[in-house]
Amino acid sequence: MMQTWADWALNTAQRRGASYADVRVMDIRQRDLSTKNGEVGTILEAETLGIGIRVVANGAWGFASTDRLTREGVEACAAEAVAIAKASSLAKRENVSLAPEKAYVDTWQNPFLKDPFKIPVERQIDLLLAADKEMRGVKGVTIAEGMMSFKRIEQLFVSSIGSQIHQVKMHSGAGIVATTFAESEIQKRSYPNSFGGQHALQGYELVEALDLVGHAQRTAEEAVELHHALQCPEGTSTIILGGSQLGLQIHESVGHPIELDRVLGQEANFAGMSFLTTEKLRKLKYGSDMVNIVADARLEHGSGLGTFAYDDEGVPAQCIPIITNGLFTGYLSNRELASSIGETRSNGTMRTESWNRLPMVRMTNISINPGEWKYDDLIADTDDAILMETNRSWSIDDRRYQFQFSTEIGWEIKGGKKGRMIKNPSYSGITTEFWNSCDAICSREHWTLWGTPNCGKGQPMQTMGTGHGASPSRFRNVRVGVAFSK
Repeated sequence: MMQTWADWALNTAQRRGASYADVRVMDIRQRDLSTKNGEVGTILEAETLGIGIRVVANGAWGFASTDRLTREGVEACAAEAVAIAKASSLAKRENVSLAPEKAYVDTWQNPFLKDPFKIPVERQIDLLLAADKEMRGVKGVTIAEGMMSFKRIEQLFVSSIGSQIHQVKMHSGAGIVATTFAESEIQKRSYPNSFGGQHALQGYELVEALDLVGHAQRTAEEAVELHHALQCPEGTSTIILGGSQLGLQIHESVGHPIELDRVLGQEANFAGMSFLTTEKLRKLKYGSDMVNIVADARLEHGSGLGTFAYDDEGVPAQCIPIITNGLFTGYLSNRELASSIGETRSNGTMRTESWNRLPMVRMTNISINPGEWKYDDLIADTDDAILMETNRSWSIDDRRYQFQFSTEIGWEIKGGKKGRMIKNPSYSGITTEFWNSCDAICSREHWTLWGTPNCGKGQPMQTMGTGHGASPSRFRNVRVGVAFSK
């Protein structure tokens, strides 16, 4: 029926006067599970099915959506989209102009081994409760939590240029957290990452590979040990960031500022605008010579939350050089905005959360290319530094230029050896100064494509998953200890 609904919408939009139209029929199934202190917290199963219709008429955009999937409902929705476009054209500054794109007829599904929706909920809850029990077995643990999240997105994209693209994406994620209260202090440790764990375009095999139960005891022990750890010193220091923390650093200080709609002032919700104005393209020294960052939606880059075959304008997935040997070389764009930076084609980063939301410029997998250092060699080469792992909190200004991050845990590096545990580690800086201070990046064997499932943007807000590949890296002369100074 997806094809039938799409045909009804497309035919109606063109009959009503649309010069361009695209249609997204989306069927989204989601399961969220959580446990807390030996009890089941959340069991959520949801499914949504509907159609979103985007058109250009009289040189302006119109959009409408519906879950009333009768012929009458779909055709009324398409007519409404055209009517909105014609009304919008009365206030337009200029006609919508779209970069050319080929028509594609294709089908694609990300590879996965085990469908998480075919695994009984009871089995998944039992796994979380087993990890919960291991954490609560450590003396001093106040709260033990576990979570799993799964999403299956089936989508048909049809456009008036002749594209018909069917895609199925399976997302999985899981993680655990141990929290400890002692007097007036709270410490926590998360595995394998904070804010929901690790997420990827995979099946239930991802959860099994994480081995939550096997890592639960050590996660809890570190949370307890943090209360007796050395307070992070305040001053200027060399720091080494673990891969997951560096992934969030990329997200906030590279990923958001390269969204071209922010740069051009068309979007400012949640993450603000951007210091990366267009005259800086191919001129700004963003980072040191060894910093190479790409936006890569292709499956060959990895099974990230920003991986797909085609974006939500029917443009194929691409690898876009964002920072090349330290030089700023690329934005995230769409078919409408590409020409504003002298490009003749969209780089394929339009994405939408659901059938009832407009697609917008979004991050795909924004990743730093691995370097050549072995992790042990990097530690041995570092005389005096702080190793920081697993994000705890962050803030960054509305131009994505000045930032402050704190992590859950740190360690002293002295004389090339990993030493005492450090609590409340934090660092701050200015985006370009920070990336220019990078002087070592670990190799491919230490590189992980981390998943961020909850990136917010737009009004009404859309939540999207993004990926960030990173390996541990070293930065010199960084301000540390400010976030928790007394």
